[in-house]
Amino acid sequence: MDNLLALEPGMLIWTFVTFALLLWILKKIAWKPMLSALENREGKIRDDLQKAEQARDEAERMLNEHKALLQNSEAEARNIIDEAKTTAEQMKQGIIDSANEQARQMTAQAKAEIQREKDTALSQLREEVADLAIRAAGKILGEELDENRHRKMVDDFIGNLPKN
Repeated sequence: MDNLLALEPGMLIWTFVTFALLLWILKKIAWKPMLSALENREGKIRDDLQKAEQARDEAERMLNEHKALLQNSEAEARNIIDEAKTTAEQMKQGIIDSANEQARQMTAQAKAEIQREKDTALSQLREEVADLAIRAAGKILGEELDENRHRKMVDDFIGNLPKN
């Protein structure tokens, strides 16, 4: 065990030579690319800071322009709102007039539809009354009546009744 912990001068020299060789190789191969990458990174950061400063200046300029535009826009907005109110009043009256006209037309159509339905119902009622009258007359007389001839008689009779 003592041999393991003892310092051997040959091993010490070779370790030092290997370490120095490794440092020299790293300096030749890796050190320059690392320094170049760091310089590139530093230049990029410097450019980015310069661009950020320019962007800040541009943003301030644009903010001032927008403030001026906003003031103009507010005045225009007031004018537009006033015009819109006037137009809205005119449109409102037009819509009211149109709605009244539509309501009048719908009322007229509804009355016509009611009259058609009433006429149809009366016509059906007359036919049913005629059928019932013919059947009732046939049962009273106890014989089969000539349906066409008697239907004409009943239709004539119903036609002479008042319309109301």
